[in-house]
Amino acid sequence: MEKIIEESKQGESLVLEHKPENTKKLFIESYGCAMNFSDSEIVASILSGNGYNTTQVLEEADLVLVNTCSIRDKAEQTIRKRLEKYNAVKRINPKMKVGVLGCMAERLKSQFLEEEKIVDLVVGPDAYKDLPNLLQEVEEGRDAINVILSKDETYGDISPVRLMSNGITALVSITRGCDNMCTFCVVPFTRGRERSREPQSIMKEIQDLLDNGFKEITLLGQNVDSYLWYGGGLKKDFENATEMQKATAVDFDQLLEMVAVGFPKMRIRFSTSNPQDMHESILHVIAKHPNICKHIHLPVQSGSNRILKEMNRLHTREEYMNLIDKIRTIIPNGSISQDMIAGFPTETEQDHQDTMSLMEYVKYNFGYMYSYSERPGTLAGRKMEDDVTEETKARRLQEIVDLQQKHAWLRSEEFIGQTVEVLVEKVSKKSTEEFSGRNSQSITVVFPKENYKIGDFVLVKIESCTSGTLKGAAIGLSEMN
Repeated sequence: MEKIIEESKQGESLVLEHKPENTKKLFIESYGCAMNFSDSEIVASILSGNGYNTTQVLEEADLVLVNTCSIRDKAEQTIRKRLEKYNAVKRINPKMKVGVLGCMAERLKSQFLEEEKIVDLVVGPDAYKDLPNLLQEVEEGRDAINVILSKDETYGDISPVRLMSNGITALVSITRGCDNMCTFCVVPFTRGRERSREPQSIMKEIQDLLDNGFKEITLLGQNVDSYLWYGGGLKKDFENATEMQKATAVDFDQLLEMVAVGFPKMRIRFSTSNPQDMHESILHVIAKHPNICKHIHLPVQSGSNRILKEMNRLHTREEYMNLIDKIRTIIPNGSISQDMIAGFPTETEQDHQDTMSLMEYVKYNFGYMYSYSERPGTLAGRKMEDDVTEETKARRLQEIVDLQQKHAWLRSEEFIGQTVEVLVEKVSKKSTEEFSGRNSQSITVVFPKENYKIGDFVLVKIESCTSGTLKGAAIGLSEMN
């Protein structure tokens, strides 16, 4: 499953409340998808209980951790440059320890520690609870590594500490790993097989967030639609579950209903979905509850059946379009966004045109578009020649981006004259006199501040737009407050 990488958040360092009893300083930086940012909060929580306060000053850190992404070559190159920077600082401050977390740790463990000797510890996505032990190993002068992938680790018993910068929106992890062996994707190899988190631990985390003033959560997983809790263990082992486990199992539409009913004043999003696992029952739950956002991120990757088969996507173009029709019928005011890959191995001009025609059919509100980047270790990396030239990839990607821009304008203009509910998240980048937030469809809305405040649910009448932003005037608070 392609992961959403928000460029504006790349390289963000985490800052937490200072604990006076903690004497050591941690600098932790995150790259990649929302899953990595969520994991950094778990890591900071574990280390906060082991003597570390966070710092944003790299030079004063005792421990520097970078949470890494392997989804694209560009992401890995960025992280390598950061490791060079850390090591330059380390030459001035030799007590500093440097560690790599996450997906690159899993993929490049021996390279980082043994061949290049650029880090002191390497910790995979399922081994964060082992950090205190690994740090002890480092203190005693040994390299430390744990990249063992777990069958049951979900971190359901860790209360993640939250970024102090927002306090309004939070990520709640509900699954880890992925069973969809898309040929372009490293996730099953770096994050392991899919397992779901116990529902009551999810509900407890959301209650804690509500108690602390948060207004919106995103239920997070590589593939949330296939969430399945039956007492623990891998999803693929569900067929061996007892009759009682099967009878009391909780799937995603049930979990979504539980959260919506349990927290009527909490706004709910989820990401990421997979077309083959999004059942109609989920759509009816979304339509039924006003606090579930009317936005579905539905990666398709290509509009060509031949390329979808090469990618091992377990849906066809026609099945995807049928699902789009259902979404439009059941959630008529909903928005849909996409992931798209240009220039996958063997992609012809006709395959590319199939993608363009699919986009014309759906007219997505927005999307995340990439040219194909071969990832070592994936099936495509091992078995397929990267035979589309960089020039062709760049042209096709630009055509996809241009078409998406056109559709984004069309979709934005549909909101003009409508009144939408906006959760105020921050002051607008362009004007300190305006607030910025998102509506239910996940479109950014900007409006004059007046007497409203961050964290308010405000009804805004839309007066104008750009391709990615709606502009309007507030007409009052909504019933969600």
